[in-house]
Parts: sequence; structure tokens; C-alpha cells
Amino acid sequence: MATVKKHTAKDGTVTYYIRAYNGYDGNGKQIEHYMKWEPKPGMSEKAINKELEHQKALFEEKIKRNMVFDSNTTFGEYAKKWLENNKVNFAPKTYQRYKGLLVNIDKAIGGIKLVKLQPQHLMSFYNNLREEGVNQRGNYAISESLDDLIKRKGVTKESLAEKAGIGIVTLRTACRGKHISIGSAQAIAKALKMSVKKIFELNYSRKSYSEKTILHYHRLIGVILKQAAMEELIPKNIASKDYIKAPRVMRKEAVFLEDTDVAMVIKLLQKEHIRWRTAVMLLLYSGMRRGELMGIEWKDIDFDNKVIHIRRASQFVAGIGIITKDTKNVSSQRTIGLPEEAFDILMKYKAYCDEIKERLGDYYVKTIEITYPDGKKERVINDRVFAAEDGSLMNPDSISAWMKRFVEKNDLPKFTPHSLRHTNASLMIANGVNVATVSKRLGHATVNTTTRVYSHAIQSADAKAANILSEKINLLNNLD
Repeated sequence: MATVKKHTAKDGTVTYYIRAYNGYDGNGKQIEHYMKWEPKPGMSEKAINKELEHQKALFEEKIKRNMVFDSNTTFGEYAKKWLENNKVNFAPKTYQRYKGLLVNIDKAIGGIKLVKLQPQHLMSFYNNLREEGVNQRGNYAISESLDDLIKRKGVTKESLAEKAGIGIVTLRTACRGKHISIGSAQAIAKALKMSVKKIFELNYSRKSYSEKTILHYHRLIGVILKQAAMEELIPKNIASKDYIKAPRVMRKEAVFLEDTDVAMVIKLLQKEHIRWRTAVMLLLYSGMRRGELMGIEWKDIDFDNKVIHIRRASQFVAGIGIITKDTKNVSSQRTIGLPEEAFDILMKYKAYCDEIKERLGDYYVKTIEITYPDGKKERVINDRVFAAEDGSLMNPDSISAWMKRFVEKNDLPKFTPHSLRHTNASLMIANGVNVATVSKRLGHATVNTTTRVYSHAIQSADAKAANILSEKINLLNNLD
């Protein structure tokens, strides 16, 4: 049961200290927790006593849920609880990204007490991330003999994957001589009771983390410490600009295709499957995000008025699967007008989809189970425009994977679905569409975002406008 002690300072300020105990430490001593609460000026004694009872109840509940921290709390302990407590406030992909970032953060500063954490600890961590070879994302293992080895041992891939504790897709990837993680390779070797080096060639990256990634680490640490400071666990946020400079990231211009490259892509697309051909052309015509493209349903396409309504996005999240979520922000829910040619392409694609649906009959997936960011599921009529051949949900990563193969096969400049979004915007700006309209079509939260991302294209369009104006004025001047 929590107890309360009143303290009156010399200046008359009244503070109440709420104290409670929870369990015992290794020496058999009760673990003590306390918090302080100050009443607002003008509160009556009755109101103070009522609020104190409320604060005591909240404090006891926090202790039960292991949410109370003190001067012995480490950054790692607090960060872990912070992430779990705020999980409902994050999009699933954001939560997974933060969880991944905290792995390296915890290794570096997780064991340091919150109150002992200093700016030099952060600088040391960031400098370590800059060291060559520290980024293990480029590490991989590859084997040319695994498939034959499994056959010689007389085991099935399914049983080996289960014994190794990895997915069957990962094992089949390895059997095809493709890259897998070194951790998965080690698990396979252990399951086969062999040395990993006898089966796989291990390749280690010499890469460091980029300044942009280091900035992501810095911002996450800053947000966590800001919350700790608000809870008065620490006197100040040592990740703020008052104590440490944030990693500096050089702003990069958006990557887009030149006119000649766009023409070549369109020409080469004629040899590709209608699904991918339609997807790429729709990205070029609309400038929508990849997730928005994969979330489009046929009812969102208004063939009569030549517009498409962007209402949702489809996204793959590790550990969850394919989710259906709202668009990136409120302004991302929008209606985009497209030219006649875009709807001609969509009409042909719809005819193809209808033919496949009729041909497959009962084998076509007529309803799909969609998962929302909060984990709730719902079975709905299948109306997705871009789906697998049998109508089942398609992983949004599929179009990126196809695009990579398309680029490599045709020796094209590297581009991604997001590059096509940038290409769409650059083409509009270069041809005189005002930035406000471009921003609205792209679904940016503000025009400032568009101006920042496409500053080079805007400057080029401005120079082009100046040249046109010069030619026009000179022409008028010569009429004299």
C-alpha cells in the first residue's frame, strides 16, 4: 500500500512524496519506489486529498505492471518499456524499425544507467557506427552444394528447415545458390551437424552505416530521453541540440529517369506481363506510392470520370505479414485525374483479370482476409487490382523484386517504384505544372515537402521559364 508524506519548502511550496514497496532485492531488502506530486495553485484541501488517492492508485498500478523506474534504471530497460508502451501509437513498420534500431543501441549504451548517460557515450556510439565493417546488413552466405548435400543425406527440405528453425522459403533460396543470412547458414549447418564453412561461402561486408542511418539512431535516442526527462527520471535530454550536434546528412536530390530512359522503359514494357506493364505505367501516370498502388481496388477506379481514388495502402511488415493501412497522412487520401491512355491500359488489364477469374472458377480467391495495423482481421470480397494470379494478396515487395530483374535484364539505369514517383513529379514540374498542384497529386502533407524534394527540378523549370520570357520580350522588342 502506498504512503504519502507532505513536504513544505521555505517558500511555501508544498510537495507530496508517494512511496511504495514491491518485492525484495538479492539482499532481502524491500525494493522501494517513490514519486513526487505537486498540487496546482488554488486547489482546496478536499481536491488535493482526492487527487492524492488517484495518484496513489496510478502509482501502485504502474508498479504492478513494472512501469516504475528509478536512479538504477538503465537506458536499455527504459527504452524497452518505452517501445512496448508506445506500440499502439506506431505504424507496424515504424515499430519494427525502432525495434531493429534498439538492438544496436542496446549493445552500445543499453547497460548505462539513465542518470549516468553522457553526450560522449552517444558520440562514441555514432563513431563506432561509422567504422568500416560494422554494418552487417551486407553479410551473406552462399552455397553451390547444399541441394545435392540434402539429397545425399536423404532428408526433406521441410524437415531440415524445421530442425534448423528457419523458414522453408529461406532454405529453398539457399538450395538455389542464392544469398541468405550468415545466421541462417549457421542454423542449417548445425542441423546437418557439419561445419558451416564446409557448406557455405561466407561473405562479410566492409560497409559502415550511412550518416542518414546514424541520424535515425540519434533521433530515436533523443525521443526516448525526452520522455525520460518529462518523467523527471533525468535532469535533461543529453541528445538535444543543446548538448550534442546531430549527425549531418547531405541532402540528396530525388532520383528520377530522364526522358530518353522513360521512353526506353515504355518500349521494353511491351514485352512484359500485362500485370507488371500496367503497374509501371500507372506509377508513371499517377506518381502514387508503391503501397498505395498495391492497395487500389477496382471500385476506386472511376472509368467514366477518368479519376482514381487513393484510399488505402498495402504494406509488408516482418513478423506480421501483409497489412492494409490508411494512407501516409490525411492529404494522401486524394483523387487523381489520369489521361485517357492510362484508362485504356487499365481497361485491357481488367479484361485480362476477368478472363483469369472466369478460367479459374472456384479456384480463384473470391474473398481475402486483410490484417489491419492493430492486428485485427477482416474477411472481405476480393477487389484488389494488383494481386497474385489466383487473386490472393500480393506482397508489395513483389513489384520491387520484378523491377530489379527488369532493370538488370535490359541494362537500364537503376530505378525503383519510388523513382517512378519522382519521375512523375519531375515531368509535371518541367512541363509547367505549378508546385501546389504537384504537391496535391503526390499527397504531400505540405507544399514545402514538394519544394524541398524537387528543388532541382523547380530551379530547372524556373530557368526554362526565364528563357521563354526572354525570347518573348526580345520578339516583342524587335517588332519596333
